[in-house]
Amino acid sequence: MDLNRVAIFVRVVRDGGFTAAARSLGLPKSSVSRAVTLLEADLGVRLLQRSTRTSRPTAAGVDFYERAARGLTELEEAAASAADLQGAVRGHVRITAPTDLGVWLLAPVLSRFAQRHPAVHVDVVLTGRVVDMVEEGFDLAVRAGALRDTNLIARRLDGGELALYATPAHLARFPAPQHPRDLTAHPCVLFRGAQGRATWRFQCPGGTDPVEVVVTGPLAVDDFSFARAAVLDGVGVGLLPDFVAHDAARSGALVRVLPEWRFSASPLHLVYPSARHLPQRVALLRDALVAGLATPR
Repeated sequence: MDLNRVAIFVRVVRDGGFTAAARSLGLPKSSVSRAVTLLEADLGVRLLQRSTRTSRPTAAGVDFYERAARGLTELEEAAASAADLQGAVRGHVRITAPTDLGVWLLAPVLSRFAQRHPAVHVDVVLTGRVVDMVEEGFDLAVRAGALRDTNLIARRLDGGELALYATPAHLARFPAPQHPRDLTAHPCVLFRGAQGRATWRFQCPGGTDPVEVVVTGPLAVDDFSFARAAVLDGVGVGLLPDFVAHDAARSGALVRVLPEWRFSASPLHLVYPSARHLPQRVALLRDALVAGLATPR
């Protein structure tokens, strides 16, 4: 059995089809399809159910994929361990993050890492979907909010604080808020707001009980870059991380609203699967991200 064909089949299942797998592997789609067909001939069983639009693994394909993916991971770890013993830092690292966090936070750190370690290829997948790291072959992931998978090791990162921003033109049309409750009179750009409403929770400057405010607005988004653009276009007051709003605030395009109030932000973590051996290239990238985005404990 040709392990290259096995690796191509795993990539087809992992990427969700021949076209995506061909793009990831840098191969013609016809070559990817032929490799899977030859693998099926080797095994004497159909692994994929093909149609004009999709390809899904059969029951035998699912079982083979799960076992083959684990086996390939073990082989990669064995190769990484051997390379580590020789002091060679090379190979692939697969990392995923939400699009806005990847663009604004990870890009500078990853660019510096790539220049420092040119023999390490970093494959960055930006998506709002919570991936299955083991099944989809990711080494690292950046996640916001509470962690639900107890099988992952987590390191706390600094995502910066969240704050309210608006344009000077918006604040000229609406009275500047003096208290979070005044936001009910303002249209707001909502981050993942349902049915035009969202609840924002603020910490009082004096440290007393937090204040919760239900705000409304004409636009709800799930990406901070989009929220920033909407706030800059004057849609309303928006709750933005400082790494997204910093440049616009410094230039005067955005004004911070209620600067003395603090917003309860979701924690940001770098996570990776628990494993017996963490390849040196993965450990180096993990440490670079933690150093570049570390939160003091």
